[in-house]
Amino acid sequence: MAVSPHAFPPRKRRPSAGAFVSPKLADINLVKSLLSLSQEISSFKPFQCLLKRNSVSSINKSKLLSILFDELIKNPASVFFSPSTLLCFEEMYIVLQRIKTLLEDCSNGSKMWMLMQIQVLSNNFHELTLELSTLLDIFPFKEIELSQDVEELVVLVRKQCGKSKPVVDPGDVFLRLEVLTMLDRIEKEIVPDQLKLKKVMEDLGLRDGSSCREEIESLQDEIQNQVDEKSKSDIVSLIGLVRYANCVLFGSSTASKPDHRRQKSTSDLTIPADFRCPITLELMRDPVVVATGQTYDRKSINLWIESGHSTCPKTGQTLIHTNLIPNRALRNLITMWCREQGIPFETVGNNEKVNSVKGTKAAFEATKMTVSFLVNKLSGSQTMEAANGVVYELRALSKTDSDSRACIAEAGAIPILVRYLGSSVGLEHPNLQVNAVTTILNLSILEANKTRIVETDGALNGVIEVLRSGATWEAKGNAAATIFSLSGIHGYRKGLGRKTRVIKGLLDLAKDGPTSSQKDALLAILNLAGDRETVGRLVEGGVIQMVSGVIDELPEEAVAILEAVTRRGGLAAIAAAFNIIKKLGVILREGSDNARESASATLVTMCRKGGPEMVAELAVIPGIERIIWEVMGGGTARGRRKAATLLRILRRWAAGLDLDTNNVVDSSNMITMTVGTSRTILQA
Repeated sequence: MAVSPHAFPPRKRRPSAGAFVSPKLADINLVKSLLSLSQEISSFKPFQCLLKRNSVSSINKSKLLSILFDELIKNPASVFFSPSTLLCFEEMYIVLQRIKTLLEDCSNGSKMWMLMQIQVLSNNFHELTLELSTLLDIFPFKEIELSQDVEELVVLVRKQCGKSKPVVDPGDVFLRLEVLTMLDRIEKEIVPDQLKLKKVMEDLGLRDGSSCREEIESLQDEIQNQVDEKSKSDIVSLIGLVRYANCVLFGSSTASKPDHRRQKSTSDLTIPADFRCPITLELMRDPVVVATGQTYDRKSINLWIESGHSTCPKTGQTLIHTNLIPNRALRNLITMWCREQGIPFETVGNNEKVNSVKGTKAAFEATKMTVSFLVNKLSGSQTMEAANGVVYELRALSKTDSDSRACIAEAGAIPILVRYLGSSVGLEHPNLQVNAVTTILNLSILEANKTRIVETDGALNGVIEVLRSGATWEAKGNAAATIFSLSGIHGYRKGLGRKTRVIKGLLDLAKDGPTSSQKDALLAILNLAGDRETVGRLVEGGVIQMVSGVIDELPEEAVAILEAVTRRGGLAAIAAAFNIIKKLGVILREGSDNARESASATLVTMCRKGGPEMVAELAVIPGIERIIWEVMGGGTARGRRKAATLLRILRRWAAGLDLDTNNVVDSSNMITMTVGTSRTILQA
């Protein structure tokens, strides 16, 4: 399948000067390449904010040189290069390549970082001009027949290059000093003067919320280009400043924009099981290996560890360290698969680019100032429309990092957000309800915030109300994900499991919601099923019937829940699951490795607790022994062990022997999808 080059991210590391090579062409073809390259440079628009004179000079020189190359192409008889002439033109091609790359980087990169590097970039332009001057000094006029006008033009370009000096506009120098002063004052907890801040942003061409968001993304990308930690930390400080400026100066510009980030380009494809993260069941973008040897998506396992867990989600073993080792081999395989499917592939999300860098005092204080401004503004909001704009900004900020989540909660945002969870708000302002519950969801990722949410009057009840009667599926799904997040603490899990409204809301959403919301509900149910008392309420509420209804569309999640419920639900759960045995047989034959593992474990539990009738129902499935042999031959280690146990049970039944009812659950009997971070927590 042909894939557009736009489907893949641009290079993250800029090439060194030595990375540029000549096209290894001769005579007229080399001249054509030079003409094409010089015309590409000529098509650039001069910079509007910084390095104006440098960009104008480089573009104009390229325009003049394109006239030279055009002249040579029009008179091909004059183009017979000696080795020295050929070398001169090849070197000229490399210099023009580097000029083009420098212009591209400055045009498409961060304006803030460009300002910080203004002297270095000016020197880069100057060095390339000097290299071009050297090549024009040895230009072989005697070998090549040129018209007098073109020859005079080349001489003119040579003189211009020879007189070139590093140029930095005094206005750029002053602007850089203003930004550095502002960062220094922020570090000292002094709020920037709003008029000065506005002037700085306008001088950089950042005149609205959209341009500020693009600048933040460019700064986040720029981190990947840096090697030293000092530069990375400086960029984090700049991100904090731009984020503050965006909220203070242009905060309302993002108010009513819908958030489409939950949509996945892979939703209509069957993702290979090995490419799915065991926590979220989504395609891994940056697979890493933890201490137990299991592979997870970096984003998922980071949030798992950040939430206070010290165990491996899949095996339950204690992590002896939290180092994450990139699984490059698997990432290469995923990249190849994405190329074949025509799916855009990104290795690391923007937030992780920032979170992997040590924060700075300036960045932290900028975050506190941003949060303080937004919370104060929300407290005084007179209209729902104004409130929606501020809550949207809090939602975006709460997604960025732990510091932001801590600052928002400490500033007292949770009680204010509770106001916008009610059904009356949802009916008249559904976007506001979605933004409010999603902000609470993002805040709940931080362990300390879970307690704040539960202990805030009306917060938990508000989330439950959104779960039951939210105005949109997105609101309901994010409410379910919040329940999932809060249930990560054992005490809260038991409390949530005692609430009938929670059980019913999750089961209804799992049955009737769209796929994304169903997954949120199923993960929350799976977490609650870790408590035996709650399992009884789930069984009474119809969890087995729900699983039967969704097992065809979402087999991994459904079977994982069934395993948990049958292990902890007693004979009532086993009896209710009797009619699902044939569906579990299909999962054994056609499911993913994780689904097969859970199905095998579930069937072992059902056969041991349910007695001969259960085994008889399993035995009549056509080719069941062959299917079990296939599971034993591949898949996960636990899946193979459970399949072997299941085969022994079948053979004992066929031989008329008593079933082994002892040791019902062995030490390996942990649910593959025990707990983790839901898809929505990662993307809200």
